[in-house]
Amino acid sequence: MSDLRYPVGKFDATAPFTTASRAQAIAELAAHPSALRTAVATLTDAQLDTPYRPEGWTVRQLVHHMADSHVNAYTRVRLGLTEDNPTIKPYKEKEWADLADSTSLPADVSLGILDGLHLRWVTLLRTLTDAQMARTVVHPDGGRTMSLDFLTALYAWHCRHHVAHITALRSREGW
Repeated sequence: MSDLRYPVGKFDATAPFTTASRAQAIAELAAHPSALRTAVATLTDAQLDTPYRPEGWTVRQLVHHMADSHVNAYTRVRLGLTEDNPTIKPYKEKEWADLADSTSLPADVSLGILDGLHLRWVTLLRTLTDAQMARTVVHPDGGRTMSLDFLTALYAWHCRHHVAHITALRSREGW
């Protein structure tokens, strides 16, 4: 693997949205809490506090980042469904990952958040029509307009991306 930052490759922002790709993305979101739980199963505190790559977050920070990021994503979807093209609020991921709860709490805390959050998120996504999935939000950094289909695909990739960070580390370290 030449670039430890992107073990599954970069997100393809140009990929078309189809019924099949949407279903696949939603299935990935549904499977994520279990996949992440499996990826960190049996890791010791020392292993959880190991960076997944040089100058990267620790595995513990990564798990807590997933909860932070996906809470924001779920909120963005709900805003997109209930407001007309809202501007979403960005957050400083690096600074959030450095906060005490992200560096000290057991991974199980965020795994529990992800269990409930993904159940709600996936349940909602499975009810949406094509027109609802085409609704948009605006990211203020650059003014990028993103559809709910785009967000769903992006966060499915985000799941694969970070689970692969952990599984690649485990493979490299022989854990």
